[in-house]
Amino acid sequence: MLSLLGFATILIFLVLIMTKKLSVMTALVITPVVFGLLAGFSPKELGDFALAGIKQVAPTGVLLMFAVLYFATMLDAGLFDPVIAAIIKSVKGDPLKVILGTAILTMIVHLDGDGTATFMIVLSAFLPIYKQLKINRKILASIVALSVGPLHLVPWSGTSARAISTLKSDAVHIFNPNIPAIIAGIVWVLFVAYFFGQKERKRLGIIEFEYNHKDNLNTEQHQLRRPNLLIVNAILTITLIIALTKGWLPAPVLFVIASMIALLVNYPKLADQQKVIKSHGTNIFLVSSMIFAAGIFSGILTGAKMIDAMANSLVALIPQQHASWLPTLTALTSLPASILFTPDAYYFGVVPILSQTATQFGIDPLEIGRAALLGQMTVGFPISPLTASTFLLVGLTEVDLGEHQRHTFFWAWGTTIVMTIMALLTGSIHW
Repeated sequence: MLSLLGFATILIFLVLIMTKKLSVMTALVITPVVFGLLAGFSPKELGDFALAGIKQVAPTGVLLMFAVLYFATMLDAGLFDPVIAAIIKSVKGDPLKVILGTAILTMIVHLDGDGTATFMIVLSAFLPIYKQLKINRKILASIVALSVGPLHLVPWSGTSARAISTLKSDAVHIFNPNIPAIIAGIVWVLFVAYFFGQKERKRLGIIEFEYNHKDNLNTEQHQLRRPNLLIVNAILTITLIIALTKGWLPAPVLFVIASMIALLVNYPKLADQQKVIKSHGTNIFLVSSMIFAAGIFSGILTGAKMIDAMANSLVALIPQQHASWLPTLTALTSLPASILFTPDAYYFGVVPILSQTATQFGIDPLEIGRAALLGQMTVGFPISPLTASTFLLVGLTEVDLGEHQRHTFFWAWGTTIVMTIMALLTGSIHW
């Protein structure tokens, strides 16, 4: 009975968010409460389950809030401006260098884990160059989409935050083992950029042109820039990333401290600090509140033992001799799953069942999380019709969504396959 109610909870949740009958946050809260009551649990019991779930995801929610604030502050202060200017200056009119430069800049800017911000920054810098040189804009859309993929595994991206909160883990255990896979993905994307660049260089040749990135910044962006603090911001960011990967302090604590230092150093005036926080406040609230709503969802399903019941049902269906394939199959199907599932539906609905099933077979459940992140709404989000940023990408590049998907899907899945092979070789997941 609990198994059926659990699957019904997941199914109704998926239907509600995919048909847009309810917002993700509302569906995450209302659905498990309704089915928890149907399962015979009292409001007091459901409240205890929900509170336990919120406590589990609280560190992830804090991490996400202050990571978004930190990198937003760095973008506003102009930390990446010299990199953008240097890349644009070095590419000149060579299509090969332009496309490679697009990939490199996208990866650097996407350290903030925000797809929308990355698309806005990179496309505002490179779209005029592609138009002037007449480079195929489908290549621009594809390279930007491919380049954000491996970097979207950073623990402060919304996708990784979902996986971490669902599995009740942390960045050290989810992100660090995937670092070799991320590096392999980056190398693959640079290879694809080189391949596209060679084709366009043969087709177009090399053209001389002039372009200045600073001329494209608006008045407010100029006012927030802090070029005199570039070295200080770079040192702070490098130190933060090293501390994060080394686990010197819990990731949420690191980002709380780092974001406050970043604000104080770059914007000592209270009015300027408030301007930065307000300009990014909506995005911070949306992503962090969703994590706490997810805590209620997972807390009720776990506390009511629905997850255990569903996992037991799946265990009965999977042959024992093939159980070890579960992490690898999760990884290989993760990118196509981005076309079918939103990140909320997949990480809050599918991953808990898969991870609990893995546990029943003696497989580390964290392997399911690492495997899922190799494609599902990381490499896959810029081609998925279920994410708004995909439409921003194709809209700004003036490319049809269908054309973008056909042009990008093969190469994106290649990224996931390359990353999966490296994850298997380095033991992040096992066959």
